[in-house]
Amino acid sequence: MEYYELHPVTPQMRFINKAVDVLKRGGVIIYPTDTVYGFGCDIFNKEALERIYLIKQDAGTKLFSFICPDLKNISKYAKVSDYAYKAMKKLLPGPYTFVLPAAREVPKKLWTKRKTVGIRIPDHNIALTLARELGNPIISTSVTNRKGEILFDPSEIQLIFNYQVDLMLSAGALEGKPSSIVDLSGENPEVIREGAGDVSMFIS
Repeated sequence: MEYYELHPVTPQMRFINKAVDVLKRGGVIIYPTDTVYGFGCDIFNKEALERIYLIKQDAGTKLFSFICPDLKNISKYAKVSDYAYKAMKKLLPGPYTFVLPAAREVPKKLWTKRKTVGIRIPDHNIALTLARELGNPIISTSVTNRKGEILFDPSEIQLIFNYQVDLMLSAGALEGKPSSIVDLSGENPEVIREGAGDVSMFIS
């Protein structure tokens, strides 16, 4: 594994570019978000996606969200109602995963049974710069150990996954909760998980 330490606010572009090159070649990386470290790959690379499922020991049953750099091209990946767009514009970037109806462009491997996808726009410059420079959304699924416990210490993450991923971008130890998950695919919002983000606006 290549390992680089980045400044979380002004990340060094030479390291970002190395990660983007790995992603473009179908590689798998670990990178920081505004909540926890995540495994990442280009959402359009099937082989890389399968590698992440293997690393996570998951048969494709869990919701894998993906990171977009902003809301500008969000309609390419999800069907967004006026209400959903206004809510997302108010809260993003931030520690939220929004569940929305999938658009056709998104690989079906990332669809839930209800044909929805999870979208993240985290408040973290490294994650956003990666997605922007790649030009495609990036998979976001938390880095956990075999017990399913989230790992926050980059040195521990490096030790465990040194031979399973291609590159890691470190921004120091993270001490966050997972993102809040809010389902905006139906008529009424539904809070699936209360995490780092305030979800009071979705609770009546």
